[in-house]
Amino acid sequence: MRVVVVGAAGYIGGELLRLLIGHPEVEVVGAVSSRFPGKRVDGVHPNLRAATDLLFCSADEVDECDAVFLALPHRAVMTQIEYWSQRAKLVFDLTGDFRLDDADVFERYYGTEHQAPHLLDAFVPGLPELHRERLRGADLISVPGCMAMAGVLALLPLVMHDLIDTEAGVQLDARTGSSGSGSTAGPANLHAERSGAMRVFAPTSHRHEAEISQHLGMPVSMTATGVEAVRGVQSIGHPTLRPGVGKAAIRRAYREQYAEEPFVRVVAHQRGIFRYPDPKILLGTNFCDVGYALDEDTGRLTTIGALDNLVKGGAGNAVQCLNIRMGWPETFGLTFPGLHPL
Repeated sequence: MRVVVVGAAGYIGGELLRLLIGHPEVEVVGAVSSRFPGKRVDGVHPNLRAATDLLFCSADEVDECDAVFLALPHRAVMTQIEYWSQRAKLVFDLTGDFRLDDADVFERYYGTEHQAPHLLDAFVPGLPELHRERLRGADLISVPGCMAMAGVLALLPLVMHDLIDTEAGVQLDARTGSSGSGSTAGPANLHAERSGAMRVFAPTSHRHEAEISQHLGMPVSMTATGVEAVRGVQSIGHPTLRPGVGKAAIRRAYREQYAEEPFVRVVAHQRGIFRYPDPKILLGTNFCDVGYALDEDTGRLTTIGALDNLVKGGAGNAVQCLNIRMGWPETFGLTFPGLHPL
């Protein structure tokens, strides 16, 4: 399969290249960058030295291909979708442009009118654990945001097994590393400003809360904090349990929901320093670890989801969706288990 990565000089673009270059069924025939056309890919992504001789190219140099992955800034894809959909049958959008199915909600969270609202319903959410069957026939796929993915997967078993009060909604506390801001971030991501900081950059109304609400069908309030890490997302949730729900029902819901999922692991150990989901041991992997803790005296439940924002929260999840769409083994190109210690 001939694929092109657009926005290939960014962090997500680099991870797409890393995964797709090593994919047994894929040939990367284009790495589009408006900043570095004609430059070697491994000059920007040094981890790809000896893995590829690709040069970055401009958008107008791209011929027809089988699939295109759009790792562009938010709000860019909706103005370019017609151009790229004419060049590839399969389009994977890794921005927020087509994650929401309501144009008014999009305008509220992204601060601008949607430029292609007629296509919002055409995109299938790239969330295999919830939309696998729809992905098998999808030509337009919108990959969820990293914090949205962690939040949804941590809460999904409780919603699907009707263990929480969805009308009461959920409060989420999401923490993210600096790579979530991209490779061309502004002054807030300078080392002198970020090092040692735990900066609340979205106390309310972060765009990912709209995604989570859409997927789970419940009100969501989210606070997002930047922490001193390069990669990783951790989402902490506080849902309201239905009366009479105990630890056994919660355990059964998680085990049943994810028994057949190749990239979701339930982590709820009694002891050990990694007894709850921690993004540190997930770096470079396509796994999302989910877990929970229940205070049986008060009935207060805490959910935890962790992943690498650039892989399961971005590029890796897009490749997983490609595998599903093409009928290949879902784990193709995604079996790296992570490193420890790191």
